[in-house]
Amino acid sequence: MKNRLPQRADEGSIAIYAVIVIGGLLLLLALVVDGGGKLKMKERADAAAQEAARAGGEQINASRAIPGNGIVVDPSAATQSAYAYLRQAGFASGASVQVIDGGRELVVDVRTSYSSVFGIGSMPVHGHATAGLVYGVTTPKGP
Repeated sequence: MKNRLPQRADEGSIAIYAVIVIGGLLLLLALVVDGGGKLKMKERADAAAQEAARAGGEQINASRAIPGNGIVVDPSAATQSAYAYLRQAGFASGASVQVIDGGRELVVDVRTSYSSVFGIGSMPVHGHATAGLVYGVTTPKGP
């Protein structure tokens, strides 16, 4: 005859604990991966907006600048240049470019989305940049 040990009431409780802890860790991993991916996409959208604003800001209106009537951008050339950069970077579909302040500033907004790795869904991402025309040798000047 074999001696049987009495059964304990907590048998199997470690398995339930492990399932809960592993589930929580997987959820935390999903948040870290998707949150990091969204931040990286926002960084890319901001960088694309900054470079598009810079590219557009280089399109100076020569007919006003050469005779000394002020340094402003050519609105159509600046807009075309900014959109060309955004197309090349892959952000043209959700972008807007505005020339403001009489041609002295260029504002670029980029709207895109980040697709979740863990099935959370698509998250919106917004990038924004402004390029202001500044010229002068030692201090910025205006027209």
